[in-house]
Amino acid sequence: MVDVQSVLDEAGVTNSQVREYVAHWAAITEPERIEVVSAADDARLVQEALDAGELLPAGEGLYYSRSYHKDTARSEERTIVATSNPDDRGVYNNWRPADEMKPMLIERMRGTSRGKTMYVIPYLMAPPGSPLEQFAAGVELTDTRTVVLHMIRMSRVGAQYVNELAEPDSFVRAVHVTGDLPNLGQGTPDDQRYFVTVADERTILHYGSSYGGNALLGKIAHGLRQACYDGWASGGFLAEQFMLLGIIDNQTGKRYHVCGGFPSASGKTNLAMTLAPDALGDRYRVEFYGDDIAWLWVNPDDGRVYGMNPENGVFGVAKDTNEKTNPTALDSIQPGSGAIFTNVAYNPGTHEVWWEGKTKQPPADVTGWQDWKGELISEREPGDTSPWAHPNSRFTTTLANVPNVASNFEDPAGVPIDAIIFGGRTSDREPLVRAIHDLAEGVYDGLTLGAEATFAAEGVDGQLRYDPMSMRPFMAYSEGEYAAHWLRIIGQATDQPIFAHVNWFQRDPEDGHFRWPGYRENLRALLWLCQLKDGLVSGRETPVGVLPTKDELRLDGLEIDAADLDVLLTIDTERWRQEMGFREAHLEQFDNLPEEIWEAHRRVAAALDDSDD
Repeated sequence: MVDVQSVLDEAGVTNSQVREYVAHWAAITEPERIEVVSAADDARLVQEALDAGELLPAGEGLYYSRSYHKDTARSEERTIVATSNPDDRGVYNNWRPADEMKPMLIERMRGTSRGKTMYVIPYLMAPPGSPLEQFAAGVELTDTRTVVLHMIRMSRVGAQYVNELAEPDSFVRAVHVTGDLPNLGQGTPDDQRYFVTVADERTILHYGSSYGGNALLGKIAHGLRQACYDGWASGGFLAEQFMLLGIIDNQTGKRYHVCGGFPSASGKTNLAMTLAPDALGDRYRVEFYGDDIAWLWVNPDDGRVYGMNPENGVFGVAKDTNEKTNPTALDSIQPGSGAIFTNVAYNPGTHEVWWEGKTKQPPADVTGWQDWKGELISEREPGDTSPWAHPNSRFTTTLANVPNVASNFEDPAGVPIDAIIFGGRTSDREPLVRAIHDLAEGVYDGLTLGAEATFAAEGVDGQLRYDPMSMRPFMAYSEGEYAAHWLRIIGQATDQPIFAHVNWFQRDPEDGHFRWPGYRENLRALLWLCQLKDGLVSGRETPVGVLPTKDELRLDGLEIDAADLDVLLTIDTERWRQEMGFREAHLEQFDNLPEEIWEAHRRVAAALDDSDD
């Protein structure tokens, strides 16, 4: 057995609770050696990974990683929230009793590190000194070196973050065991994988993957699922799958901060990393804070909602990332950035990477190119058009590499939030932007957030796949309590953010073209929203919120068909009336939904019934 105490002494780990935790799990998994890591170890660990073939070079200071072909994405059906209280069961959180899940996971993990290294990753999911620092510390134990390298990019890593905790026991215990990937029965009735957050014990036990959100436990397991529960249990904050950006008016010096949730494929990362349109670039500057997680709380000193991105990096989807859709992302993964690409196409001869959408066409010369499984493109059968890169291929880079990262992104005080937006991919009904002043109606709108799915094939044309607040896979307790917690937290603010719903994806039903050009032009809708919050514009009241008038939107330099703009700034009342029935059925799933939410639903429905708009 490895001498755990000597290893911890040498690494300078002084927190007695952390030492006890590491020793406890070392006795269960039985590693051959233990290594405590910090961000300062990155270069050495990268070289070790290159020497071992775990990483491959992808250019100067860039690296390529390929995961097992059945281990390429989060597995929602195997992801579980466990607590000791059955009342925590929700519609979406896959709740199970803690006393059932913990023994099962411990048995799966027993002896799994024999002959391996246990890496100890002390980390912090917040800038040091944050008001929420007590919820941000964790220690991940993992058997996989590439997981360490991703965690160094995605969080703040070092023993100092757990040695000086005000309460030595107040860290998240996160244990990751990869398992025998070829023999886990992924996706079969004999599936052995379990990704469990024991939320009321602040313990995370993940078994059966080395990929992304299943293995980087500081990210969604801690940063979202556990933090969601902590925020509710403490009564102090919200942890949401939200982007966060800043807008600076260079003329007035005024700063605005906007955060919000978007279901998958609804433009969240592209919006988070957006730049001002060329025509508005002299007047406005956009700053990046985060693309995936925001923690929100009320500052009692000024009565405003504040937010921060607890992560230290970006774990972005590569597919369709290019100079038009997201030039900021490409700039953040340049040579020398230390970025890691996962499951994209790779050329071992030239060290190039490629993914669908990076360029209009794949490289014409396929010599040496391998797809995400490592198979040669040149040996494909004629007519084989299967993707070169996995659709969920990723890039991992630090926030500091993002060229327009906000100068104060590490400020522990966070930033004041002016607007909370929701946006789902919807081809009709949803206008470009509609603002909501009422708190309950804003929360109601978030709870009924969704994006279009393939429901038409099932005879329910126009129905959304609902994704409340974009938290469907991450909500750690029941939806009724979640809604009540939102009303309490934002309700504490004496100067509340304005809510809004945005939609960049309306299409013309005749030829299918997008009515709005999207991408950088989306800033125009956010500028109007911030001006509405400040009382500089008044908009037009509709049953579902306040819409811009044409003369209130900053349209300089924008080429858009006048008829398309007219549609974008109106609502389809009949489609909205249909939607209200779908919403009612959706909300009826949730036990103990606050009466304020039902009242908001009835107000909107009644206004639509009375409307000729």
